[in-house]
Amino acid sequence: MLEKTTRINALYDFYQQLLTEKQRNYMEMYYVEDFSLGEISETSNVSRQAIYDNIRRTEHMLEEYEEKLGLYQKFLKRQALLQELYALAEENNDRELKEKVEQITEIE
Repeated sequence: MLEKTTRINALYDFYQQLLTEKQRNYMEMYYVEDFSLGEISETSNVSRQAIYDNIRRTEHMLEEYEEKLGLYQKFLKRQALLQELYALAEENNDRELKEKVEQITEIE
């Protein structure tokens, strides 16, 4: 469950601007603020089932966006390569390269 939550949070970070305001609100409450479906239902004056259905549809949409655009997967690959570069820089005591890797990491 934690792995799924982490993945959905990451996908949400990348693709939230493609969602409707209502979808963003429900996802924020459920995944970021850790509200229960019942709490979201009370806050939104919508049935618990409607909240559940909306969140599941939105999760599916996020997965479809990732399948088509691959932003999260590309991010993970870049992070892995940056870690390898940093390790090489440390091995070779290359301070300039380490600084450049750190600058790139800050941009991400």
